[in-house]
Amino acid sequence: MPPRKRFAQHWLRSDAVLDKIVAAAQLSPRDRVLEIGPGQGVLTRRLFPLAESLLAVELDRDLCQKLAKKFGTIDNFLLLQDDFLSLDVSKTLAQSPAIFQNQNKVVANIPYNITAPILEKLLGDVDAPNPNPYESIVLLVQKEVGDRLCAKPGSKTFGALSVRVQYLAECESICHVPPKAFYPPPKVDSVVVRLTPRPIPVPAENPKKMATLIKLGFSSRRKMLRNNLKGQVDSDQLQNLLEQRNLPPESRAERLSVEDWVALANGLSLNV
Repeated sequence: MPPRKRFAQHWLRSDAVLDKIVAAAQLSPRDRVLEIGPGQGVLTRRLFPLAESLLAVELDRDLCQKLAKKFGTIDNFLLLQDDFLSLDVSKTLAQSPAIFQNQNKVVANIPYNITAPILEKLLGDVDAPNPNPYESIVLLVQKEVGDRLCAKPGSKTFGALSVRVQYLAECESICHVPPKAFYPPPKVDSVVVRLTPRPIPVPAENPKKMATLIKLGFSSRRKMLRNNLKGQVDSDQLQNLLEQRNLPPESRAERLSVEDWVALANGLSLNV
């Protein structure tokens, strides 16, 4: 089937990249895998032989028909035609066989235009983490997004998304994927990333406050943090906390680590 622009479809055709995605997932016979947007099934056919079960969620009706013909008789494969963002997976599968419930890993080549809401649904957010986190999430994403997910404090790519995601998970860049690995080639480079949700090492006492501070702190990247937070926090209190964290008073938001943001959230009074 030709790719459809309205679904932002680009078919991954590189066996080398597909092998790296599967290797990054570190699948075992006990794993129950969720694949978002299986497309033509090139990744799908590599996944179900390695896992206890594979749940695939595809929005495109015509692709679902093709996938059903290819894999419909496989016992440990289940296909849902639905929009993943609006799908309540647990509720939908409540009456399904046990092996298709409680997925513990995600492996997917997701549509780039909905990366942010997919990440939020899989991980949750600072003030509302996923109460049933996955063991690992391996995704093929746009390079710009992947760079932000895995960025280190102080780099140009470290931003609000970096803080929110790294608060909830360890982030690793697995491999670079050039446009020629797809048909048709997208206009951007891609990367495979692995997110490993984990307990928050030092959680914010008030996660909602931390989420607000992150939003305010990165509201204007060119401004110093104290200017972005001006009027919202006590300036002397902010300066004292920065000094305690060995950060200069002229620091910008991208200079602060996740741990620094937790310290600010725990130590500052917010006037909003």
